[in-house]
Amino acid sequence: MMMPPDYPADLLARAARIRLIGFDVDGTLTDGGLLYGSDGHEQKQFHVQDGMGLVLLRHAGIETALVSARPSPVTAARGQDLKIPHLHIGEHRKLERMRQIAADMGIGMEAVAFMGDDLPDLATLRDVGLAIVPPDAHAWVLPAAHWVTPRQAGHGAVRDACDLLLHAQGRVQALLDHGEHP
Repeated sequence: MMMPPDYPADLLARAARIRLIGFDVDGTLTDGGLLYGSDGHEQKQFHVQDGMGLVLLRHAGIETALVSARPSPVTAARGQDLKIPHLHIGEHRKLERMRQIAADMGIGMEAVAFMGDDLPDLATLRDVGLAIVPPDAHAWVLPAAHWVTPRQAGHGAVRDACDLLLHAQGRVQALLDHGEHP
């Protein structure tokens, strides 16, 4: 039997209620760097463990959303590759979008988590049942967080958030017993 990380009880209680989690992209799924090739096309680097975490959430029945203010074909492609059901690229009204998805699902905001890193995410972080930020989030946003991930943005922070939900909802042992990709 695997020992779960030492999460505080109040954090586990919040995470156990989550049915939907939304993610900003630049500064959570990526390290926030913007790369442009000589042809002017955008490039991004995503961590494979973050992608696996999102896949595991889908298989656990937890809805996922990418809600990014920056229009980005690269982000859209990554979201489609991961079969993210709620893909909102170029969305400046993140809080309203997350509220609408929750309403469509028939859940309250206490059952919603969001992970962001900067001012465009602050209103959403303040409104959800579980607000998550990476440790390199902007200092103005850190106080809104219920939890700060151990790993940096773009380097497994999203996987940390996914693992928290899976632990809190009792899904980890079945994944370990299965021993492979769901």
